Amino acid sequence: MLRQQEPTRIEPDSTGLGTENEPPQNTAAFGDPTRTAGVDIQRELNRLEEIVLDSPRIPLTRRTLVDEEQLLDQLDLVRLNLPIAFQEAETIIRHKDDLLQEAELYAQEVIEAAEQRAAEILNDMGLLQQAKIEADQLRQQVLLDCEAIQQATLAEVEQIRYQAQEELEEMRVRAMAECEEIQNGADDYADQVLDNIEHKLSDMLRVIRNGRDQLDSVSASHINHNNG
Repeated sequence: MLRQQEPTRIEPDSTGLGTENEPPQNTAAFGDPTRTAGVDIQRELNRLEEIVLDSPRIPLTRRTLVDEEQLLDQLDLVRLNLPIAFQEAETIIRHKDDLLQEAELYAQEVIEAAEQRAAEILNDMGLLQQAKIEADQLRQQVLLDCEAIQQATLAEVEQIRYQAQEELEEMRVRAMAECEEIQNGADDYADQVLDNIEHKLSDMLRVIRNGRDQLDSVSASHINHNNG
């Protein structure tokens, strides 16, 4: 039972035939009976499925809460446009022979045009031969130019490589000289530090020996005094 809401429908072309000297244009339009002039039945059916799947489910059950108003509107939209899809399918069947004949005529015209173009090409073989010769000459010139550019590029790369090797060798020699200079400076500094430490230790040993000599002298004086 339909609801009291009917969407606008556009009736399809009843002929389904193309114009003269043109390929058949209505074959693609009639290829999908579910697509009407205004409504895509398949899309609306998918929408109907989405309404059900996107509706909230009742916990612990297999039931779904569906918006009745939205669901009925969608069903009415599909139901009202189904006759259009059926009419288009009938139109395809009714005009199938006409469409095939039109397609054959168009194919024949394409073949005749191709044959005429082939004849023109055969008549222009002299121009084609000249164009082939010029193309071969151009290709040879391009190959020579490419080879020259390649040789120049290789020479430039070799020059850059040689300069890079020289710069690397100079950097290596300079780095070794700097390392040797740093090593010599470090050795001199270490020698100075050790010499300074040696002098300080010598002074400390002399102080220690003097202190021990003084202690020995004091001890000897006490012993002599006590014996006297």
